[in-house]
Amino acid sequence: MNKLIVLNIDFASKTGDKNFIHPVIIQSDKENILIDCGNLGFLPLLEKEAKKYNFDFSQLTKIIITHHDHDHIGALYEIKEKYPHIQVASSLVEKPYIEGKKKSLRLEQAERIYSTLSEEEKVNTEYFHNMLKAIKHVPIDITIDENTKIDWCEELKIIATPGHMPGHISIYLEKFKTLITGDAMVAENGNLLLANPQFTLDMNEAINSIRKFLNYDIQQVVCYHGGVITGDVTSILKNLLK
Repeated sequence: MNKLIVLNIDFASKTGDKNFIHPVIIQSDKENILIDCGNLGFLPLLEKEAKKYNFDFSQLTKIIITHHDHDHIGALYEIKEKYPHIQVASSLVEKPYIEGKKKSLRLEQAERIYSTLSEEEKVNTEYFHNMLKAIKHVPIDITIDENTKIDWCEELKIIATPGHMPGHISIYLEKFKTLITGDAMVAENGNLLLANPQFTLDMNEAINSIRKFLNYDIQQVVCYHGGVITGDVTSILKNLLK
């Protein structure tokens, strides 16, 4: 494994607030792998940011999707349409949701609470519903789970981290002593935090997933929401789990 690139994709939310996401590119001798890919329409943002690191998206060989939330799979269809050679990998549990064979669990969650919302909240929720329904789906080429031997990139260690979503995975890179959390954890103002309970389908399971991270020598954490955290990660995790 030669290089790890943490992308910094900034964009405006529906309310005009500035948001950031942090997909990751892993460059090895055999493969160039993107971890998660942002919202619908984000391909130009991804390409532009990657070029800052002298990386062209045509070099990508694979995309790993940590889970099927819209801000992780939204741009997947447009990437595959422009670069059809890229293979897509996910966990077996997440596969039918990414492929559109099962209804998004996030959409089901939004529909369940709809009747309890105020009229103003319903307007925002309807916007969210429509955004989820607009996502075009793609087939998964490869399924990867915790015990899967990754022949095409042996440096990758897949960690099953259910909770935020049932088939959520995180990725550990031993060479860099780096954990790519997906949405299993978030970072805010330089602090590593548990997954947001509002968007976590099973918080107890999410906490149990984080306990797994104590089994790894982690010096750097990359959160999709919040970016890079370095330092005594083991102590940080232990404090969070108290």
